[in-house]
Amino acid sequence: MSKWSYAAILVAGVFISSVSQIMLKKSADKKHESFFTEYINPIVVISYLIFIAATFMSIFAYKGIPLSMGVVLDSTGYVFITILGAIFLKEKPTIKKLGSLALIIAGIIIYSI
Repeated sequence: MSKWSYAAILVAGVFISSVSQIMLKKSADKKHESFFTEYINPIVVISYLIFIAATFMSIFAYKGIPLSMGVVLDSTGYVFITILGAIFLKEKPTIKKLGSLALIIAGIIIYSI
């Protein structure tokens, strides 16, 4: 496998981790019958299983990419969370947040070159 294949696996892990975070936020916004059902319900359990899968994807990806590249690629999570938050949570990104995301994306591109 090439370095870019490992990088794609890491970014895919960051993406599914971001999806999991959105799922947990949606679950937290719901009213639950009891303390137990608040923490043990299908959405929460699936979210944590996704986190575990993302962790294993990261471990596997670090076999083929340097740690310095992994940290840079991990910052794509901010971009994913902003986009997913806007779509599923109806959060409106501010100008400051969009500017920050542009800097993150520029940093990723510069590092990749």
